[in-house]
Amino acid sequence: MASPPETAPASDRSATPPTPARLPVPSAARAAERGGRPHRRLSRSYAQDLRLFHTRGSKVGLALLLTGYLVFPTVVQDDFWLSVLIYSGVTAIGATGLNLLTGFCGQVSLGHAFFVGAGAYCAAVFGGDLGLPLPLWLLGAAVVGAIVGALVGPFALRLRGLYLAIVTLGLVFVGAHLWRNLTPLTGGNFGTSITADVSIGPFDLDDLSLFGEQFSRNQGWFWLVWGLVLVTTLLTRNLMRTRAGRAMQAVRDRDVAAEVIGVSAGRYKIGTFAVSSAIAAVAGSLFGAYQQFISPEEWGLILSVQYIAVIIVGGMGTVMGPILGALFVGALPALIDRYSDVIPGVSDGVGSDGFISVSALNQAVFGLLIVVFLVVEPRGLAGIWLRVKAYFTSWPFSY
Repeated sequence: MASPPETAPASDRSATPPTPARLPVPSAARAAERGGRPHRRLSRSYAQDLRLFHTRGSKVGLALLLTGYLVFPTVVQDDFWLSVLIYSGVTAIGATGLNLLTGFCGQVSLGHAFFVGAGAYCAAVFGGDLGLPLPLWLLGAAVVGAIVGALVGPFALRLRGLYLAIVTLGLVFVGAHLWRNLTPLTGGNFGTSITADVSIGPFDLDDLSLFGEQFSRNQGWFWLVWGLVLVTTLLTRNLMRTRAGRAMQAVRDRDVAAEVIGVSAGRYKIGTFAVSSAIAAVAGSLFGAYQQFISPEEWGLILSVQYIAVIIVGGMGTVMGPILGALFVGALPALIDRYSDVIPGVSDGVGSDGFISVSALNQAVFGLLIVVFLVVEPRGLAGIWLRVKAYFTSWPFSY
């Protein structure tokens, strides 16, 4: 007769818990368990995913950019090319503000020229008439721009898309009326000159002397403008890593859904309008102070279209897009004007045989670039750069 199988006592069974089922472990985690190092691009926590610089290469790239920023004006001393880059830098700052509003918060605006013009007249008043130093007239322009933007922002609460674009377009015409009729402040149709001080401590950027070396006005302005471009870009990149930045993108993607998860869409829309307008006003103040003369004709619809073209060509909703777009689109007017005599069909003055003027050609090029990039590459130059980087990063398994 077979004996019954032996079983462990009930007390012993309770002392030995069952072995849990082993879940599949990612290869990087297994490498970490064995003492190996995970891939440098692997983010294992939310904090790592929000790092400002994800790889060592990005830090090296920033160091190279800073080196180029310091060295470039000492190598390229031609006033024409320096002035082209200064105007491109000013455009990049203004486009960064528009990219915050349109690219990251989804609020279409055609009134950016109004805020840029307001900033230019702030430089004339704060820097020229009141004689405030550079940091204060820049800050004054930003505060005025933010206040005006906060006043316009509530319209974004009830409007979106084309309706909001038309409302902001009205700002351009309101501004044209103000710039022409507020003669004591703006000089009216004749414009006004700006003699703002551009000194930082003991260093006068209009007449910079450093380590016994004398630098030109354009060299000093290059360092000022592109230094502010770097600061603005880093602030924007940092903002997108924060709760406010993620809320702005949630509002852009679907404002109703953002409200459902607890994001105050109205507060972020108005706040983004204020920040965007402040940055645009800073760009306008730099433009006016560098050019030293401004008139109402400069703040028309074409300027707003130019800023739209900059963020579309550069890459809407990307941090680097405004810089790439400003270098590509912002430099075009100066280059076309410079080489108009060798471009076929362009009229470079009275009595010329060309069938299109320089300004008309600029407008046509802006429109063509907007159409081509929206159809062919909606993510702009930044999208092309990201695809190229992804190709070499994943090589030899690129697709």
